[in-house]
Amino acid sequence: MAAGKKKKAKKNVIEGVAHIHATFNNTIITITDRAGNAIAWATAGGSGFRGSRKSTPFAAQVAAEKGRHKS
Repeated sequence: MAAGKKKKAKKNVIEGVAHIHATFNNTIITITDRAGNAIAWATAGGSGFRGSRKSTPFAAQVAAEKGRHKS
């Protein structure tokens, strides 16, 4: 009998902080609670952008939307 995966319980966080780390090559967005504990994160590279397109403002916008939906 195969062991089933347990689904992670969603945390209901009323207020969060978005930390944006923008480099010349990629953008990393981390959503944290007030204490600084990471709730969700997303990157432009993880959103399907490759090469020089990862560093565009549109890629950062898509990554921010993806991070928001993860949290």
